[in-house]
Amino acid sequence: MEKLNIGLQLFTLRDETARDFEGTLRKVAELGYKGVEFAGYGDLSADKMKALLDELGLQGFSSHVSLQALREDLQKEIDYLKAIGAKYMICPYLMPEDRPQSGEEWSRLFAELQQFGLEAGKQGLIFGYHNHDFEFHGQVGGDNAFDAMFKETTPEAVQVEMDVCWVQFAGRNPVEYIGNYAGRLPLLHLKDFSADEQGQMKTLELGQGTVDLPAVIEAAAEAGVQWLIVEQDVCQNPPLESISNSYEWLKSNYLNV
Repeated sequence: MEKLNIGLQLFTLRDETARDFEGTLRKVAELGYKGVEFAGYGDLSADKMKALLDELGLQGFSSHVSLQALREDLQKEIDYLKAIGAKYMICPYLMPEDRPQSGEEWSRLFAELQQFGLEAGKQGLIFGYHNHDFEFHGQVGGDNAFDAMFKETTPEAVQVEMDVCWVQFAGRNPVEYIGNYAGRLPLLHLKDFSADEQGQMKTLELGQGTVDLPAVIEAAAEAGVQWLIVEQDVCQNPPLESISNSYEWLKSNYLNV
């Protein structure tokens, strides 16, 4: 199996970064992670962030940038990511008020994402979209909104950042979906979960839940995924302990990741 890069989505450590952004990045590097995906920059300038990443030997390879930020000042977001040496810019979520209510509204959003992606591509970045579960329930023509998005946009403009937890939570097979988007799927959120008594998602450390992680990792390698990104929306242990446990699970079970 091809070697995969292991990164961390810093949303997992949002409380830690709010208290001490630089110190938290140092701890992430010490644990062995090769890169980070940002969810905010802790008010660090791009120059300072780049210097810190270089010092720690971390790749700041990607960032989640809200739809609001993309709409308000796309160039500002592009400039920051280029300055720190990032490769990917990802729209991570649609707030409830931004979620389309009809196929026509979804198509207008897809056209907007296409334009964001084309502009990012002109400036050397790769734009993508990160799913939750609601995209699998909205309908656009004969497709769910997730599949419709990638039919109505081009691979040159909009790539896939697949969150396997949310795919499975939505009742789909993540291994199958990874195969469906082979070649257009550079980033994959590697997560584990179980459902609580109310049927809500309870995110867990890797290897503790219901996701078939060995099959997911194998499918990711075959699909051309570049980064497996560890994320735990809500940790059951202290977050730094949780991300350490997940990384150690990966090392123990997949020595070539």
